[in-house]
Amino acid sequence: MFKSLFALARGHANDTAEAVADANAPVILRQHMRDSTLAVERARKAVAVAIAQNEAEARHSSKLAERIADIEKRTIAAIEQGKDDLAREAAETIALLEAEREASLDAQRRAGGEIERLKRIVREAQAKLRELQRGQRIAIASESTRTLKTGIPNSGLAALKDAEATLARMRDRQTQIEATDSAMAELDIASDPGRMTERLAEAGCGTPLHCGADSVLERLSKMARKPGKAS
Repeated sequence: MFKSLFALARGHANDTAEAVADANAPVILRQHMRDSTLAVERARKAVAVAIAQNEAEARHSSKLAERIADIEKRTIAAIEQGKDDLAREAAETIALLEAEREASLDAQRRAGGEIERLKRIVREAQAKLRELQRGQRIAIASESTRTLKTGIPNSGLAALKDAEATLARMRDRQTQIEATDSAMAELDIASDPGRMTERLAEAGCGTPLHCGADSVLERLSKMARKPGKAS
């Protein structure tokens, strides 16, 4: 009995937790994305620091090589001059520098391999982050659409319908006004005698009211053919 009650309590707790998580999913998702973005940025900075340190180690190795080469030349000169004790001390110094240089080169090789591995991890993390960001945008858009469908109060939906009806009435009224204006214009034309004469003339009924270029040219040609005009 107690096990059943305990299971029931756990079930209610889990259901409540899931309901809270679902209700706040966008907020939780945004926080996860912020955490992920920060983690990737920190990883990028860590790789950049490792690269800078390895480059500094490479410069140190190059300086060691230059020092070794310089001391080797001076040691040869000491040997040639018979300064054996000085040459031996120089040789011991060269041996120490060579050991240090070898350790530096070995550190560079190991660091180089680790840096390449970290670069690959960061690239994969960045690609995954971009994929998650695309998914976040889609999820937010879907959530907004779902809220629009199910979460808007009835007054909000009614307002949308009212706006649609008002727009339809405005369009109908505009159409009616345009039709009225057109009919009034036709009535004005019909009631204007001067305009009626123009309409009849334009239709070819009777003498044209306005002379065109052809009629002007014909009239001038007749005048040119009259007797007494110079040819």
